Amino acid sequence: MTTSAPLLGEQTLADRSIGAIIAETRNLSADQVERILSHQRTHGVRFGEAAIALGFASSDDVMFALAQQFHYPYVQGEEGKQNPELVSLNQPFGVQAESFRAIRSQLMMRIFNESQPRRAIAVVSPDTGDGKTFFAANLAITLAQLGGRTLLVDADLRSPRLHQVFGLENKVGLSGILSGRAESQVIRQIKSVPSLFVLPVGATPPNPVELVERPAFGLLIRELISKFDYVVVDTPAAQHGSDAGVIAARCGAALMIARRNNSRMQALASMLADVADSPTIMVGAVINDHQ
Repeated sequence: MTTSAPLLGEQTLADRSIGAIIAETRNLSADQVERILSHQRTHGVRFGEAAIALGFASSDDVMFALAQQFHYPYVQGEEGKQNPELVSLNQPFGVQAESFRAIRSQLMMRIFNESQPRRAIAVVSPDTGDGKTFFAANLAITLAQLGGRTLLVDADLRSPRLHQVFGLENKVGLSGILSGRAESQVIRQIKSVPSLFVLPVGATPPNPVELVERPAFGLLIRELISKFDYVVVDTPAAQHGSDAGVIAARCGAALMIARRNNSRMQALASMLADVADSPTIMVGAVINDHQ
């Protein structure tokens, strides 16, 4: 009788204890591990708490070990931290990240479920500075943390910013595809969140509205929806023109962002009226507090 080796060729992270992951991460000696275990037995605390109390690990190490055990993307250490705007990645156990998970849960029930036609979701708002890019990036991260292939599309062909947020080159991207140019490697995988992919704008075009109004954009969105579990699309502010409304119509669903103490009700109402005249489903609105 023969036995097969584990798929990964070694003990899986889910089978390993938090203590084993911490010991490996911090390269703890056998003596240090024994001291932690002794402290743990004496004080009746968990391994991570004992390691922190003795100065052999930090709270960040414990969070990293938990994330590893449960296959949850987590950036450890200051050198690995991403753009401060990516709160769902940098502080996945914080209050803001929890808010994004709550919104994700609502979206999973409303549009990302088997009873609904497959749609992309456009993140829209009336004015520049409302926080669309911040919101779209963090929403995409939380969706990717579920394990499904998630694509974040920068369709703000006027003032693209997603490439800066994720530290990506912006030489090729959406504008080239819509212009009919054959470009390779336009979709980039985010290493810190393996299930997350980003399609940047590329060169900023002089005719943004015309590009998204072309049939090619609608065809592209349908193709992307068929290849990814979730597609989130960042858009330009409505104050710049009709781009956002056109993009939302192609996506099939939209989520409106308003800035607390800044957004005007008249502008929000006007955008809602525009969406009501299209086939887009407005799934809700979010008040953004992020500074």
